[in-house]
Amino acid sequence: MSTAKSGDLVKVHYRGTLQDGTVFDSSYEGEPLEFTLGQGQIIPGFEQAVEGMTPGDSKTVQVEQDQAYGDYDESKLINVQRANLPDNIDPEEGMVLQVNSQDNEVFYVTVSEVKDEEVILDGNHPLAGKDLTFEIELVDLQAA
Repeated sequence: MSTAKSGDLVKVHYRGTLQDGTVFDSSYEGEPLEFTLGQGQIIPGFEQAVEGMTPGDSKTVQVEQDQAYGDYDESKLINVQRANLPDNIDPEEGMVLQVNSQDNEVFYVTVSEVKDEEVILDGNHPLAGKDLTFEIELVDLQAA
């Protein structure tokens, strides 16, 4: 039986938890996650954990923040005047908004704080600055 390596198409089931045990994502309620190893489609620490597994294998790995979504970056906090938000948006903490950059790149921000005159938007990934734990099961492997 072959082991997962760069270029292989893999299908995995996974459960991701924070250090306090909170589950932030899981594929077990739906279809397995499918991706090609070595393409940078997922976080590096998860990809490295799948390499070398054979179908049917399961493991639990700790992924440090630098191999996950990176450090939390204070410079990605943006103050926006409430008057500059579209009229149809009533901002609430935790709300995720889609924003277009000046060169029409789409990215997502989370409403971090709502004040009388301004809203603080957070451009960090919600899991930035966090060490993550993944339970991973390799379901299927198609060798490159």
